[in-house]
Order: sequence, then C-alpha cells, then structure tokens
Amino acid sequence: MRILGLDYGSKTVGAAVSDSLGITAQGVETIVRKDENKLRQTCARIEELIREYEITDIVLGYPKNMNNTAGDRAKKTEEFKAMLERRTGLPVHLWDERLSTVSAERTLMESGVRREHRKAVIDKIAAVFILQNYLDSIGEKHE
Repeated sequence: MRILGLDYGSKTVGAAVSDSLGITAQGVETIVRKDENKLRQTCARIEELIREYEITDIVLGYPKNMNNTAGDRAKKTEEFKAMLERRTGLPVHLWDERLSTVSAERTLMESGVRREHRKAVIDKIAAVFILQNYLDSIGEKHE
C-alpha cells in the first residue's frame, strides 16, 4: 500500500509518496503548469507517478479557511478531486491542509534554505506535511 499526497495550487502541485508500509512520507516533485485551468499534463504526470510507485490511494490537501469554512480554493480542490477519481479510479481523500505551507516554509527556513530556492520546493514539502499528517492519523486508528 503506497499513498500519494498532493498539495494542489493554482500553478503547481506538490507531490509526495508514502513508503510501502504507510509510515513515512517522502517528497517527490513539484509539478508546474503555465495556466491554472490547463490540467491535462498535470493529470498525466500524476498518473505516471501512480504507475511508478504503485499507488493505491491519494490524499489531497483541502485548503479550508481558518474559521473552518470552504472558500473558492476549496471548491477548486473539490473539482480536482472529482477529476482525479474519474481519471485514476483511485479513492481520493481530502485532508485539512491548514498551515501545511506555513509549516513547510518554517522547516525550510530553519534548514537554512535560501528564499529564492524555497519557492521551488515549498509545494513538495507541503505535500509531505499533508501526507505525513494523514499517515499519522490512520496509524493512530490502527493502534
């Protein structure tokens, strides 16, 4: 069982995968697109990752507002979730991603990554946080 974690943004999608035991998350890449509505190549790359890593489930970061409401970005994420389910046939789990990008930014800063280099990896690291939080939650349920 390997799980793909995604941090879906307007121009990028950060991707992370779990180890085969579903314990840890590792960053894979940041998929970049030129236009927010051009998702064909993004979905094709996600499908390649699914085949390459033998993915069984997808966890998609769900950008809720701090007051727990769903705004415009959350609606776009729900549409992306439906598209992924149709295209891949895999279950896609929405996971509250509040503060994942903030945590990723802090981690990169504490690691000494320069500002100009952080932008290239921030979404991948956010995907790691999203997936790791999900893995920790399902691990706690099994204990």
